[in-house]
Amino acid sequence: MPVVQITLLKGRSIEQKRKVAARVTDALVEDAGAKREAITVTFVEVTKEDYASGGTLLADR
Repeated sequence: MPVVQITLLKGRSIEQKRKVAARVTDALVEDAGAKREAITVTFVEVTKEDYASGGTLLADR
């Protein structure tokens, strides 16, 4: 039951998310022997105000 959570900045299209979900799923099936129907991929979208790296909000860069 692999669960993959992908956090990224808002702005990706639904088609981009479809492609990413498919590729991540394919990788787990092919390389980890997971069952396709058991894989869950979730996307968490954040704004630049909600994401910090190195102690600095991306909005402040």
